[in-house]
Amino acid sequence: MEKEAISMPFKVYVFGHGLETAIKLQGSTPHDQLLIGTSDSFSGLLLFAIGSLLFMVGFVQDREFQSFFAKGCVLLHISVAVWRVYFGMKLEDLAFDWPRQVFGDFALALSWVFFLVYSWREKYD
Repeated sequence: MEKEAISMPFKVYVFGHGLETAIKLQGSTPHDQLLIGTSDSFSGLLLFAIGSLLFMVGFVQDREFQSFFAKGCVLLHISVAVWRVYFGMKLEDLAFDWPRQVFGDFALALSWVFFLVYSWREKYD
């Protein structure tokens, strides 16, 4: 008797949302599963692009550009947090996850604020 192979996205869903929600997020029809898989693929591509952009910005020596970039990242993380509060909690299957995700978004925004404070301190000391 062979064990049924469990896909990697399902394991990630279970880790992030719990077993019951992960089963719901897999979709019930092949069309739903295709849409969810496509969405996951585009999310991964977006994360790769963002990582590449951060890597490239890390080599820029211009402090004003880095400050501008950090301010944009703070705005982006706060916007995502607001989106999660207004729309994320309306999704029945993910309703209990939004407070944790909003906290994470604010923590990421705060990390960029710390970078801005550190840069400001270096500039004026």
